[in-house]
This record gives sequence, C-alpha cells and structure tokens, in this order.
Amino acid sequence: MSDDFKNRGRKPVAFSVEPDEQTKERQQQRRAPASFSDRVVMTPDAEDPFIETTAAIEALNLPEARPRRRRFSFGKVAVGALGILLSLALGLWIDRLVRDLFSRADWLGYCAIAVVAIGALAFLVVIVRELSGMMQLTAIQHLKKDVGEAAASTKTARGATARLVHLLAANPRTAKGRARLAETEGEIIDGPHLIELTERELLTPLDREARRIILAASKRVSIVTAVSPRALVDLGYVLYESARMIRAMAELYGGRPGTFGMLRLMRDVIAHLAVTGSIAAGDSLIQQVLGHGLASKLSARLGEGVINGLMTARIGIAAMDLCRPMPFRALKRPGIGDFLSDLAPGASRSADRPES
Repeated sequence: MSDDFKNRGRKPVAFSVEPDEQTKERQQQRRAPASFSDRVVMTPDAEDPFIETTAAIEALNLPEARPRRRRFSFGKVAVGALGILLSLALGLWIDRLVRDLFSRADWLGYCAIAVVAIGALAFLVVIVRELSGMMQLTAIQHLKKDVGEAAASTKTARGATARLVHLLAANPRTAKGRARLAETEGEIIDGPHLIELTERELLTPLDREARRIILAASKRVSIVTAVSPRALVDLGYVLYESARMIRAMAELYGGRPGTFGMLRLMRDVIAHLAVTGSIAAGDSLIQQVLGHGLASKLSARLGEGVINGLMTARIGIAAMDLCRPMPFRALKRPGIGDFLSDLAPGASRSADRPES
C-alpha cells in the first residue's frame, strides 16, 4: 500500500441521521404516562377460572390441631361400671378355680396361686405404664399451654423453658440446644425472646426429624397403595403406617404413649381431620392441585397412591401439632405444600404452568 493512498484517507466524521416517516409516527403516537386506577376492574370470584384451584391448594394447609376437650359422658360411666362388673366376675371365677384345684391337690392350688400372683403383678405393671403414658401426654399439653401464655412474664417464661429442657433432656438431638441455652442463661430478660430462642435451639432438630418421619411414611404409603391389588390392603397399610408415624412423633417430642395413649392420639387426629373436612378429599384433588397436564399423564393407581400419600402427610402434620410441646412461634409450621414436590415431582411446575 502506497503512502499517497494512506494520506488520502479521510478522518472520521459524525453524521446526523434524520428519522424516517415511520419512526416519526411512532414517536407521535406515544402517550404520556397516566394513572390506571380508574380503569382497573376486579374479576368476581364466580367468573375467576383459577379460584377453584386456589381454594383447593389453600385447603391443603390444615389449621393447627388441638386435643379434644375432655367432658363428662354417661357412656364413659356405663363403660366403667361394666368394667368393674366384669372384673368382679373374673375374680369370682379365679377364686372358684383355685378352690377346686386345692380340693384336687394342694400342689395344684399353690401353682394356681403363683400363676395368679404373677399375672396380677404383670397386669399392675401394664396399668402403671398406661397411666404414666397418659399422664405424660397430659403434661405435654399443659406445658404447651403454659409456654403459649409465658411470653407475658419473664419469670413464667424461665419456668416453662426449664420444664421443656427437662422434658427433652433424654433426647440426644437436643444436646446442642440445651448447651446453648445453658450458656445464655441469665442474659435474656425478655420473655418472648427467651421463648423464641428456646424454640429455635431445642425444637429445630426435632422438627427436622419430624418432617423426615412424615415424608418417609407418606412415600411408603404412596408406593405401596399404588401397586397393591386390593383396597382392603390399602386401608390396612395406611392405618399401620399412620399408627407407626403417630407413635414415632410422640416419642420424638418426649411422650411415651402406651396402648390407650396411642388410641387417644389417633382419636384426636381423626377427629381433627373429620372436623376440618380433610377426610373428604376426593379424586378431583389430583386435577385441582397437581395440574391437569400432569394428571392426564398419571395412571389411576398412581394417582390414588399420591392422594394416599398426601392424606398420610395430613395425618402426620396433625400428629405433630398434638405432640409438639410448644406452639409454632419462631419456626414455620409445615404444610402439605412442603411434601407435594417430594410425593409428586414436577407437580408444582405443572400446577403453575397454564394449559396450552
């Protein structure tokens, strides 16, 4: 390239570009900012196409379960009187049996007395354990009520915290939280802050373990009921898993329920679900919550398994409310939505994605 050609190169120059006719029309059509408050029209609930789905999703989050109020009942009096009568009849029958054995041979009579003594001692131990379990559940409910009312007074809050630490002292999951509370003893003088700190330090690992128990039981129910051939098998397995889950929940939060304590907890859970209408969840729950696109791809058996898993999660959340020794204040109460994505992967995305 020659030097003359390099010298003939011109310097950069700025040019102003005039807008064409189409750009001028667009600029003229631009409107000034205005307020749209007068033009907004609210859609009535009857005409909202998403109100049914929204109501179904909100209905999944149960209100907090509370134990039933114990009231006087003539049915209980009748059952107690009948039990006493049967006990007297059994005692007379045992007395007659021992006398007959003594009339045949003395060693038979002494053997019968030894057997009766061993049976009576074992029965007494069972009664003591059942009463202890019932009293423990009642003490947890009283502690829960006291903790809920302890925020107004620092002295009451300290007493409730000490009782809660004593209740959970045997659980190794609370060792770190108990050590933390011991380090901060006397430093917090505000009652509500002390209650919230106690809840975070002591119940966070327990709540995490409770969620794992609920999720594991729900997954097992969902899988087993999806492949089982009979509805009777589904019902039996759901009852079995629910009983296991409720017992594990009670033991996790410091309770030691016996047979009657388990029956009491299960009755409270079922009563809560019946009152809130949770037992009436129908097949349309798949269509409303999981999304029409996903539901159309699911088989009938798989859909039933997901529904049974959701119902098991409901039972677990209600059992958690009944067995937890503190009301939810600083920590978030779990809901069905926390288990939905685990039981039906992609359900949340399908529910949020509009149909084409």
